[in-house]
Amino acid sequence: MARFFQPKKKTQFETKHQSVLVERMDHNGAGIAHQGKKPVFIDGALPDEQVVIQLTESKSKFARAKLIKILKPSEKRLEPFCKHFSQCGGCHLQHLDYTSQLAHKNQSLTHLMGQYIRADTEQAEAVTGPEKGYRRRARISLFVDKKSQQLQFGFRKKQSKHIENVTDCAVLEPSLNALLPKLKSLLNTFSNLTSLGHVELVLGDDGPVIVLRHLKALQEQEQSALIQLVKESNATLYSMPENDKLVLLTGNEPCYSEVGVKLPFSPSHFIQVNQTVNQNMVEQAIEWLAPSPGERVLDLFCGLGNFSLPLAKKSQYVVGVEGVDEMVQQASKNAQVNGLDNVAFFQANLEEALSSQAWAKEKFDKILLDPARAGASGIVDQISGLGAQSVVYVSCNPATLARDSESLAKQGYLLSKLGMLDMFPHTSHLESMALFVKAK
Repeated sequence: MARFFQPKKKTQFETKHQSVLVERMDHNGAGIAHQGKKPVFIDGALPDEQVVIQLTESKSKFARAKLIKILKPSEKRLEPFCKHFSQCGGCHLQHLDYTSQLAHKNQSLTHLMGQYIRADTEQAEAVTGPEKGYRRRARISLFVDKKSQQLQFGFRKKQSKHIENVTDCAVLEPSLNALLPKLKSLLNTFSNLTSLGHVELVLGDDGPVIVLRHLKALQEQEQSALIQLVKESNATLYSMPENDKLVLLTGNEPCYSEVGVKLPFSPSHFIQVNQTVNQNMVEQAIEWLAPSPGERVLDLFCGLGNFSLPLAKKSQYVVGVEGVDEMVQQASKNAQVNGLDNVAFFQANLEEALSSQAWAKEKFDKILLDPARAGASGIVDQISGLGAQSVVYVSCNPATLARDSESLAKQGYLLSKLGMLDMFPHTSHLESMALFVKAK
């Protein structure tokens, strides 16, 4: 008997406004209420608030809702300091006082790492910095509105591809923030707005760095006007006519100096967004690892040498390993800039076995890992074979930290210290540091 395809009927759900009590927040900063046993996630709602919501999505195990009205606000609720908060996708937690933000992130970290925390695990104080003006890096999205033919200049809206026009960002470093209205005004005069891709802003020791991505060559007078604006702002300007191709138009190679080392970098290289927290983070990592002049240290996912170079000042020898060869080359140059000859950098795929790598055949006393959000899957299973007695794991994703902690536990490492790093105040991003010590 022939069977014919019959499309499933769309599940209908109640869209009338309804009142609910918010019980807690999830790891992404959304409030959680319940309809029966089903959790309902509500962006912008805080624990203990009575709110009116409208369901926007309903699955078998969870639902999402839009916050319509707050009937009973939390005592911890604040008026957001940014006028763009309700639309801009950059910040999520401006409506929650900062002390409570830290408490929430600490609680989330403790919950995710709960099975590895023992009675003698030290809970470190959160590493923090300024609440505003902390971002030394940002990407400005550009788009031409078809109706007005005006340039949209700002950040992506929440859960949207559309752009919230922003020329004043309170979490952006002040010298970068001051450039926003000037850049928007000038770029709006360009003849071919649709050829503009994005603007990258970075702050180095010598001032702001501006990168303009453009799909077609800039007209001579437009480029001259842009260079003039940059010079007046004591900034450096790069153009990016192709992906990963940078052309220095005016200014000098940027660098940043922290923890007693100088690190030149390219605007295309990864550097930590929050300078104060980065410096405090590196100092804490060195304190936790406690390298001595007679010890060998391995820095995995080393980047430009953010940890490697300061560690080299405390150790006998440091090996830094990174997957991106361009970063390895820059890290090697940075070692020379700082006059450090007891550190070497190597390129390797850190998801593969390291037994064939010459540098891996010698044992290490201490290891530091600072992987991307995907974590250290692959390399983490090989840690005990490298001989380290202690491991510092710096994480930008507590879920992958918890996953990788299971591997370390199976290799005989115990969680000794755990602490939160507030690299991105007023957002739900949670970074952390964990110290694992080999059980005796």
